[in-house]
Amino acid sequence: MSPAAIYVRAVIRADLETVWRMTQDTSEHPRWDLRFSRITPLEKLDGGGYRFRYELRMPLHTILGTGTSIGERRRPDGSRTSALKFSTLDRLSPLGDGRGYWRYVPSDGGTIFSTGYDYEPRWGRLLDRVMIRPLVGWMTAWSFDRLRIWAETGVEPEAWTVLAFWKPGRPRASRCVRKPSHGLVMDDAPATLDALEAP
Repeated sequence: MSPAAIYVRAVIRADLETVWRMTQDTSEHPRWDLRFSRITPLEKLDGGGYRFRYELRMPLHTILGTGTSIGERRRPDGSRTSALKFSTLDRLSPLGDGRGYWRYVPSDGGTIFSTGYDYEPRWGRLLDRVMIRPLVGWMTAWSFDRLRIWAETGVEPEAWTVLAFWKPGRPRASRCVRKPSHGLVMDDAPATLDALEAP
């Protein structure tokens, strides 16, 4: 895995339960997240969590892959986490095998929602460093802000596209924090990530 793992954090003025529902429901998740066009649950895992199939529709090709995920709804500090592993055999995918997490922390008047993830570059490390990883990081941050707008205002994510740059109040990746306040990105991963079954 690359040392330049992707990190994004957003402060959302909505309760933790609302943010959890919008992000954990596999029919709702692709509505706000540019990285997915469809997520289909496949089966429950013996150790908890579930296996799923994901799609990302491109103009001339649809990238297909599988993943596993497990969530923790009750942690001693009141936070929640979700761990993820993903993989694809699609040669046209710039992202190979990867792993990551979501963390939900209740705060005054809202929820701090953050992610950290990393993956094996498929198109070479140089191209990944200069183009793919910055683009994927931007897509993640822009999507987090689109989620924030939906949770805070009720404006549905379909109202915003990346081309709607003229609309006031549009999502902006720059509203999100892109570096952890301390340590390395994957230091904050929950213990469930290591125990999670491979896709």
